[in-house]
Amino acid sequence: MSTQSQYDALFSSIIGKDYDMLHLICPAATEMSRLVGAATRIYPDTHEPLQVLELGGGTGITTLALLTAKEQLQVYSIDNEPTMQNQAKQRLHAWVDAGRLRFCGDDALTALQNVASESVDVVASAYTLHNFLDSYRQQVIKEIFRVLKPNGQLINGDRYALDDVSLHTRLVQEEISHYFKVLIPMDRFDLLEQWLVHLYNDESENHVMRETAAVQQLSAAGFSAIEVSHRNTVNALVSAVKPAN
Repeated sequence: MSTQSQYDALFSSIIGKDYDMLHLICPAATEMSRLVGAATRIYPDTHEPLQVLELGGGTGITTLALLTAKEQLQVYSIDNEPTMQNQAKQRLHAWVDAGRLRFCGDDALTALQNVASESVDVVASAYTLHNFLDSYRQQVIKEIFRVLKPNGQLINGDRYALDDVSLHTRLVQEEISHYFKVLIPMDRFDLLEQWLVHLYNDESENHVMRETAAVQQLSAAGFSAIEVSHRNTVNALVSAVKPAN
């Protein structure tokens, strides 16, 4: 069995229908969760368990990718949507019992403001930052920088809009077409409506996270070694480092 097949089998068995449905509708999203976990895996080992703060844990897909990245790793998962977080709590209770996973139900900014400065090795996220209003996102990024230890990393798999607006628009149109092809034969018009409404929010001017502007925002907050990789249509993995003192 290939590594990808093993990964999909693991997530299908633990996360269940949520993973299977997301992988069907938006395979790039599940791939970004995997990449966030893989990027965390190569973070240098420390004597103490790696402290990972996850923004937007949702139903636990990225949380699981992080937990399986390293044995010596602890996750503090933040999400203020209780329905989704309760699913993650039920599915990932074994990691909670093992002392490797804690949850917080505050919004991202409030939760970060309650975290001690320079106490976190990695802030990891998938498909969360793009949901924020740009002004709120800017505050969140400043707080991420504050809570990271020197040499700590931000690892984010997300929707990073292309600078080429025409190409980006064409890719979003193809994305919408895919939703119709997948969901109409399943008679899931409810999900189709939800995805389209959410997508219009993602693409609104005060939410869209265009690549160059996003990189500049990270740089302005103090981050260095900012890398954009694994570009997949409108999705990409972005990593950034808090410089050593």
